[in-house]
Order: sequence, then structure tokens, then C-alpha cells
Amino acid sequence: MGSAKDFTLVQWDQRGSGKTWGANPETREQPLSLELLASDGIEVARHIQQHLGKHKLILMGGSWGSALAVQMAQTEPELFHAYVGTAQLVSYADNVATSYQRVLGLAQQAGDAETVESVQKIGPPPWTNPRAFGILRRAGRKFEATLIEPAPKSWWSPLPGYDTPQYEADYEAGEDFSFVQFVGMAGDGMGPKLDIRRLGTRFAMPVYLLQGEQDTVTTLDVSQAYFDSISAPQKEFFRMPRTGHDPNPIMVKTQLEVLETRVRPAAVVAER
Repeated sequence: MGSAKDFTLVQWDQRGSGKTWGANPETREQPLSLELLASDGIEVARHIQQHLGKHKLILMGGSWGSALAVQMAQTEPELFHAYVGTAQLVSYADNVATSYQRVLGLAQQAGDAETVESVQKIGPPPWTNPRAFGILRRAGRKFEATLIEPAPKSWWSPLPGYDTPQYEADYEAGEDFSFVQFVGMAGDGMGPKLDIRRLGTRFAMPVYLLQGEQDTVTTLDVSQAYFDSISAPQKEFFRMPRTGHDPNPIMVKTQLEVLETRVRPAAVVAER
């Protein structure tokens, strides 16, 4: 198994979220964009590169972070050994359309009249109601839970520094702010404008995409089609059974396997 001897993991609370929200009150009124957040990410990456004395880093991202990571990879490819994406967000329009059909189908199949009614009430996208995305996500989680291997409850116990009332308040405020920035008050946020295919489908680094088969947000078909369209020095697509959109043991095990068997060996050679 991998350990701290093999990897240095850097967790970044992006602008408008978590500890970054709490530490930077002056940025709270600034609109967010994919380009701005990617610029922040590249700045963080360059700092890590210098701090650790590395030529390049391994770039990882999941869900919204996967779209952000692709923007970073395409903007500054010389910074990264490889890109490892999980639950790849490709196109908001395509992802929410397939998500809507998937969740509605699962509700109908289960004979869950209440969920069918709530999903049909918001209607298929595009939406102008900022609550629609959250309504669909809650319904999707309900059905994912019946189809996946769940994460242990201990995974959600906050670490020291993330277990204070102040952090909880900053987290909730940042979540509210970032969610509105993502969906927009009238369907005009960062999300509805997103289509990472516009960034180009040729990568200068190896690309490894990991996809849960039961993911109701970034569905398998959209991620697979995007993977098939890209070119890279090396690429692999990993389907994860009994896995949805959120982390679970299968997802973490697959991520570690990819890092240990594909990415790290090449990175170690390149850093010599």
C-alpha cells in the first residue's frame, strides 16, 4: 500500500470554500469562474513545485475538481507528470441531461412515486431555478446508496483543524456561496457555461480516468465518450463497480492502484 513515503498529498480548498473562504474575506464578493480558479490552482502548483523541489506534479481532480484540473492541465501542461480524474465532469449540459434521465428512470423502476413527482416537477434541463440541481442530486444520492459499497462512517469524521465551530461556519457559508456561483440564480453560473471539450482533447501528459458505474451525476456514458475523444501519450479508462459519485473504498483503492502502478513509476524516473 502507498504511504507518506511514496506520496505527498496536497489538499487545496479553492477560492470561495473551506479554510480559504475563512482566511480571505476580501474575496467573498468576487464572482468565480473556471479560468480564475484554474489560475489559482496553477499558482498553488507552482508553489508546491518550488517548495518540494520537484520538476513536475501529479494532478488529480474529482467531479467539479476534474473540470478544474483539465483546465489546469491544458493551460500549463509542463507542470504535470499525469492527470488522474475521477467522476469526470465534461459538459454541464450533457451531464445534467443524462443525470436527469438516469435518476428519473431509477425512481420509476423502484416505483418511488414521490421521487418521480419531485424530479418531474423540476423538469428536464436547462433550468433557471437554482434549486433544481440540488433536488436532482439528492434524489440521485438516494438511489446510488442502494447500488454501491458505502464508505465507512469514520471517513467523515473531521480532522483536527476541521472540527471547530468556526470552520463549520466557514464551510457552510463557502458552500452556499460556491453553489450559487456554480448554478447561477437564473441558470447563468459557472456550471451551465462549462464544456471542457472546448479546451481541446489533446493532452501532453498521460491521462487516467476513473468512473463509478453507478454515478448519477457524471454518468458513465458521458465520461466514456469524452475519454474516447481525447489523445494523450498514454490513456486508460477504469470502470469501478458498486461505486457512485462520492468516494468509497473501491474508488480509493482504484485511485491508489493507478498512482502506484501507472503514474508513480514514470514520475520517479522523470524526476531523476
